[in-house]
Amino acid sequence: MSILSEERRLRRRSVRKVSRVAHRVGDKARAGIKKVPGPSPNPATNLLIADVALQGATMLFRRSMQKGMLALRFDPDKAREIVQGRSMMQSAVSLLAGRMATRSVPGLLLVGGGLVAKTILDRAMGHRDAAAQGTRKLMKQAENAPEDSSEPI
Repeated sequence: MSILSEERRLRRRSVRKVSRVAHRVGDKARAGIKKVPGPSPNPATNLLIADVALQGATMLFRRSMQKGMLALRFDPDKAREIVQGRSMMQSAVSLLAGRMATRSVPGLLLVGGGLVAKTILDRAMGHRDAAAQGTRKLMKQAENAPEDSSEPI
């Protein structure tokens, strides 16, 4: 038997051994997960609870990202006001565009094409004019923020 064939045999043997160990660990993990019940004995209720928790976490992450991006250009208080001043229509359009883009390739192409067209339009308008128009729009949005909100960034 040559040295190369002996190395291959040893390599295959060690791969099989690692594979068996990995499968055993995976089986134990699956068995442990199956033992952990959800908060409700009804799996549909558990799914609903998980969905609500994930949507809440996504909303908090989205707002944090928006405030962080705005805080690069505006002071933190103004960034918070801008995010809080979004109208229901602005939020709905953003949500629908995101859903459309993630559900199908044609939706992705439509939304992506629209964003590219808007970017080209902004660039054709000129850097200063586009920046001024965007800043005016955000300042108007900040005026719509609720007065009594003291949510930190």
